[in-house]
Amino acid sequence: MWSHPHLGLHAVVDSDGSVRLGRPGQDRACLVPLVEVTATGHGRMWSGERFIETSIGDRLTYRGHETVQDENRERTTIRLADPVTELAAEVTLETTSGAASLRARVRLVNEGSTPLRVESVTTLTLGGITDADGALDGLTLHWADNDWLAECRWRQTAFRDQVVPLSRSAHGHEGRGCFERYSQGSWSTGRHLPVAALTDRDGRAWLWQIESSAGWRFETGEREGAAYVALFGPDDAHHQWRHTLAPGEDFHTVPAVLVRAEAGGLDAAFGELTDYRRGIRRDHPDHRTLPVIYNDYMNTLMGDPTTEKLMPLIEAAAAAGAEVFVIDAGWYDDDAQGWWDSVGAWEPATNRFPDGIQEVLDAIRRHGMTPGLWLEPEVVGVRSPLAHTLPPEAFFRRGGVRVTEHGRHHLDLRHPAARAHLDSVVDRLVDEWGVGYLKLDYNINIGPGTENGLESAGAGLLGHHRAHLDWMASLLDRHPSLVLENCGSGGLRMDYAQLAVAQVQSTSDQQDLLRYPPIAAAAATAATPEQAAVWAYPQPGHSQDEIAFTLTGALLGRIHLSGFLNLMDDDQFALVSSAISVYKDIRPEISGARPFWPLGLPAWEDTWIAHGLRSQESTLLTLWRRQPPSGGADMRQAQRDQNGSGATACTLELPHLRGTAQRPTVLHPVATDSTAVWDAAEGRLTVCLPRPDTAVLVRVSSGS
Repeated sequence: MWSHPHLGLHAVVDSDGSVRLGRPGQDRACLVPLVEVTATGHGRMWSGERFIETSIGDRLTYRGHETVQDENRERTTIRLADPVTELAAEVTLETTSGAASLRARVRLVNEGSTPLRVESVTTLTLGGITDADGALDGLTLHWADNDWLAECRWRQTAFRDQVVPLSRSAHGHEGRGCFERYSQGSWSTGRHLPVAALTDRDGRAWLWQIESSAGWRFETGEREGAAYVALFGPDDAHHQWRHTLAPGEDFHTVPAVLVRAEAGGLDAAFGELTDYRRGIRRDHPDHRTLPVIYNDYMNTLMGDPTTEKLMPLIEAAAAAGAEVFVIDAGWYDDDAQGWWDSVGAWEPATNRFPDGIQEVLDAIRRHGMTPGLWLEPEVVGVRSPLAHTLPPEAFFRRGGVRVTEHGRHHLDLRHPAARAHLDSVVDRLVDEWGVGYLKLDYNINIGPGTENGLESAGAGLLGHHRAHLDWMASLLDRHPSLVLENCGSGGLRMDYAQLAVAQVQSTSDQQDLLRYPPIAAAAATAATPEQAAVWAYPQPGHSQDEIAFTLTGALLGRIHLSGFLNLMDDDQFALVSSAISVYKDIRPEISGARPFWPLGLPAWEDTWIAHGLRSQESTLLTLWRRQPPSGGADMRQAQRDQNGSGATACTLELPHLRGTAQRPTVLHPVATDSTAVWDAAEGRLTVCLPRPDTAVLVRVSSGS
């Protein structure tokens, strides 16, 4: 009844009415029911850590389906029903013509006469995954750990290292465990990215993404000699999420996407995922213009802006080529006890701006830049007057007690008073102050959520986040040219629920320029390149190599320029201006390019790190060479490639250009002793970086 030619998948109805996704000719036993649901009183048929093999999932049977085509998209809705609970499930499978991606959502409806308390539900399931030999030994599992200052750290291991063979024939059952990753609390990516993959030795890849700013979880394991994947939003066991469906009520799961690459491994799969991400997000001119952003925070004012400090930075940033100037945290700080636990009103500090903040905003505009401000809209400090004037129901509560975390309360944007307060703040900043860019930060993990009446904490968190996304969209409806940056202490809320609405994503708060490369290189696994903002914070105390190093890392994404540019000498400032000029030349290519990693996704201590973008015009490559860590920690890199930790040159495989005449050009830094040589027959680019802790941006193209 449904098939996807690029994924090679079919939705198959068995003789008993069960619907499962799989590839043609597969044994039904290794497949998974299209929807798996646990509910109080209706658990699993085989108890363990897995949330598949559920009683309701086993009973859900085919009721009908319909397909709707809209331009180049096709949506098929498959309807299922459980005769025992009278729970109906509508599974929407969305595909795009020519794309190897499948987006899924599930709507549950209680068609019975009694309430049903749902405890988990899948958005998407897939079984029957094997290597080219039809086994599991050739599969590799990939996932990304995430942490403050250490985002996008990809791991890989043999599937069999995590899901060991248990001799099913001897026991008559599969194991009780699985490999799982999940979020905890309100930082959706505080522990891991909601993205992972399975690959095999022949370059095939399955890559998935869950789109949730509240709770999410995925699991993979073995089922009848094949791997399965199950993708979830929040659930009871991991997120304190339970949702009671009264008769006639419905619930919509968070979306998830599955990508298939028949060849090319992770690079090809992430290329498909990048295209998909561009297709689901809200359209905005920022995605095409990619203005250069200067932000006064990182390694510069660090939350201590004043008129006196900002004026010379504004002049220097404009001279360097910045097009947006963001005044970061602290502009509202007018409290002798500090601002952290007093925020909420978002009024300018008179002691910081004696003649008003408008003087500074006017100066930004006068220098040809768009003014921006930092805002943390979802929190109210415990000492803020708003903590007492807003009604108790406007805040997160658990057990009837208002939640406090790190000196802050948390607004529940489902409450009209909370939303009206933030609407008035943003409308004042945009309409009255002329602000065109808002950095929306989020610096606390509020825990499992909020209990509003009888709802569970996890259900409250999901409800708030859906209201938060709706609020963000309403801002853009009222102010179409406004740009929203999504920040969660850097990259701790870096998911495509947020990024389908926000234009820019902060990738990290990492202040060490030598620690940023693995984050910058892997950022395109979490966000499209044109949304992934990387800090570049050159300083007057830096050497030319250090200035070039920190600037180079931002050139294949979005530049978050910072640093005391006003105190630089002429040579240092010229190097900064040169990098910005290069970026403006290449940025038209970024918004349509696909990312790839010639050395593989980086490890945290790698000496050589490479990240590239492929477009129709050319191939752009950033290559970093860092000082090898002490104690031989770089053995992984030495074993992985031919370059070694002490080498001065690195050879990159570019198979998509093999056999073609190409010319490599070092774009940045322009005055460099680095070289790049192309071997057309082998499809290899050899780049020489004579000194450690240096980096270059290289263009490889057929043009002169």
